[in-house]
Amino acid sequence: MPNANLSRLLSNRIYSAAALAVGILLVVVTLGAVGLLGWHEYQTALREDRGRGELQARVLEDHATRSFETVSVALNYLSKDLARADIVGASARADALLLQALVGLPLVRELGVLDASGSVLASSSVANIGLHIAMGRLGVLPPPGQEKLGSFEFGRSLASLVGGAAPANASLGFIPFTRVFATKSGQKLFLVALVNPDFFSNFQLFTLNDDKNSAYLLGYQGNVLASSGPAAGMAGASMAHHLVFSSYLPANEHASYVGTGAVPETQIVAFRLSKSRPLVVVVEQPYANSVWRWFLSMRWFMGAGVAMAMLIAGVTVVVLRGLQARMAADAQLATARLDVEHRERELRILLKSVQELVFRTDARGAITFINDRWTELRGHSLDEAAHPTLMELVEPSDREVVARLFVLQGGTEVRLATAHLRSRDGALRRFDISAVPLRNSENIVGFAGSAVDVTERFAAEQALQQQLAFMASLLESRPTPVATLNARGEYTSVNRAWEDFMGFNRTEVIGKTGAAFMSKTDADQHAKGDAQVWRTGGTLRYELKLKHSDGSRRDVVVTKVRGPGADLGPTLLSNLMDVSEFRMAERAKDEARAAAEESSRAKSEFIANISHELRTPLQSILGFSELGMVRGREQPKLQGMFSDIHASGGRMLALVNDLLDVAKIESSVGAITLERADLRGLVQAVMHELSPLLDGKHIQLVTQLGRQPLIAKVDPTRFQQVVRNIAANAIKVSPAGAEIVLHGHITDDRRICISVRDHGTGVPTGELEKIFEAFVQSSTSKDGSGGTGLGLAICKKIIDAHGGTIVADNMPDGGAVFSIFLPARQNLHAETTF
Repeated sequence: MPNANLSRLLSNRIYSAAALAVGILLVVVTLGAVGLLGWHEYQTALREDRGRGELQARVLEDHATRSFETVSVALNYLSKDLARADIVGASARADALLLQALVGLPLVRELGVLDASGSVLASSSVANIGLHIAMGRLGVLPPPGQEKLGSFEFGRSLASLVGGAAPANASLGFIPFTRVFATKSGQKLFLVALVNPDFFSNFQLFTLNDDKNSAYLLGYQGNVLASSGPAAGMAGASMAHHLVFSSYLPANEHASYVGTGAVPETQIVAFRLSKSRPLVVVVEQPYANSVWRWFLSMRWFMGAGVAMAMLIAGVTVVVLRGLQARMAADAQLATARLDVEHRERELRILLKSVQELVFRTDARGAITFINDRWTELRGHSLDEAAHPTLMELVEPSDREVVARLFVLQGGTEVRLATAHLRSRDGALRRFDISAVPLRNSENIVGFAGSAVDVTERFAAEQALQQQLAFMASLLESRPTPVATLNARGEYTSVNRAWEDFMGFNRTEVIGKTGAAFMSKTDADQHAKGDAQVWRTGGTLRYELKLKHSDGSRRDVVVTKVRGPGADLGPTLLSNLMDVSEFRMAERAKDEARAAAEESSRAKSEFIANISHELRTPLQSILGFSELGMVRGREQPKLQGMFSDIHASGGRMLALVNDLLDVAKIESSVGAITLERADLRGLVQAVMHELSPLLDGKHIQLVTQLGRQPLIAKVDPTRFQQVVRNIAANAIKVSPAGAEIVLHGHITDDRRICISVRDHGTGVPTGELEKIFEAFVQSSTSKDGSGGTGLGLAICKKIIDAHGGTIVADNMPDGGAVFSIFLPARQNLHAETTF
């Protein structure tokens, strides 16, 4: 008993110490997690601001490029018109052309034509004609047939360019845009457009939508053409010293960074180079604003971290609840299905070609002529020698009606009747018969007529009536509320489901507007949607809350369609679908997904921390085992024991490293950082690193990466980890003296493929997909040399994070090939040209 009590006491102490250690560890983990979360949120906020700046720079660059392209196209066509008009001899016509062109160019202040000496020959501003301007103020002039964008100049018109310096106290400016052309006589003239920089500044202010942000439109040499924000007065200055020009251009045509900008404070800078014009757009956001927003978003997390440390005892319960929530979320996702809209069947009526019987009779109705349609109908020709009458050919029940067609009294009007004839197969066919009396001067001498087969049309009319009746009953039996309204907003019909949903009988609403029986809010919502459908036509679908007959407010999807009407004019069809339960399920699904993601993040960070803790004792085990192998050389048995310890420790360390890689990839610690790179250099560096393994087994490496750059966005370290793992596996399974082929190319669907082909044992067909799962090894490598079973799983996670795929295949002549597919990017050199 004393031994049992002592054992129980020791057990309780051990449990207490373990609980204390776990508690301390969890406190450290919690505080570390708060720190990591703060860092992650900081990086996320910084990425969002950089992404916003890059997007704004792209919008401003596209606007500036398109604007100057518009001016370029206008100047091109205008120069051709001026050349044809012979401006030297018809300056008045040239002025008219310039004025007409200026109307379509809101961003241009003035258009003018100058000769080589700077004399203004024509202008959209008549007051400037005859002035002599300093041609050097226009910048370097282009050759004939080309154009050149100048630097910012102060002033309002060409008159500001008279003399060699800018006018004093000028508050406005322009950007000269010059195109050189030749007249019919060969004289070289200069067509100049004075572009208004305020046009770009106003668009920049509209795009930035923040008075603390700045934007600059620059020339390729760093001269400011237009600016906005706190530095709006920098037009005409030089920003050649800016980091964009000194560190990024021309190697990068667009990028973003945090650092020095145009103002002393640290800025988040984004820039973009125009591909067709020597223009650069720079957008700057104060870095301090981003830090302040991050601090405001994180202050509550710090307090939450302290509170969580004090509630360490409930962590296990939280984790279990998180796992249960994840299971529930998966079950909901597996069982949730989207509602499928009912499709209405379209009624298709096939109209057959109408063929007519053409006949002629004498005065008593005996047939004297009938066309070949009779033969096709009855299968034999009519015996005209017997002088049969039309009454004898139709069915007995219709003979009296047909006989009225051949009454001798009456005028010459067309006589109509409907009768039935039997076809060659005995079927009864319905015909519309028309006959016209033929007269001589006074008496009827015969009749001419035709008989049209309307059997199909008559049957179709009957079927249509049945179908209309069916559609009416179908609309009445629809489970969703349906109503129709006229152009005045009055209800013309409702079905039973509408009555049940709204709580009104159709007799109470037919002929009335919604305002007569609905609340003002519901009636206004319906009226707004009805007005839009009547105005634009088509189909309108929107969601709102409506009052149900039980008094509750329901989530309803309203579909309104404008259709043709009959006697009462166009009709609007309104369909209601109650989606209240679906919206509740959707909100529950979102909450479950958030809980599951939080649980997954906690699990990944736990694995990462545990793996780090395990590596320290494993390093000690490996170190002492290596020391034991050295000192135990003279004792083979002892050396063998240390060798076993060293091998087991190495395999355990590999497993821990793989677990750490998995945790890094799944958590924010191992985030993938993408950059543009030529995959050929990365792959060749890995193969050079593995050359000792190749030489050790006398394996020949055949590299086929081609001369074309294989440009992709990758994390170089992670991508090399994938190539290293696949190549090392190929070396491991290949027999001595074999050959490994490394091949790289761009596929037809614009993807980069890097493949490693070995001549080993291959992978069983049924295991080609499973080998990429965690802790799964091929049955051919389960002899102890196959590793931990995490290598290919890590490779797949890395490639998935890059937006690519990795697959394995067996080769017909033995061995296997592992292929990596990544999205290809455009050649770096091709993208820097403009």
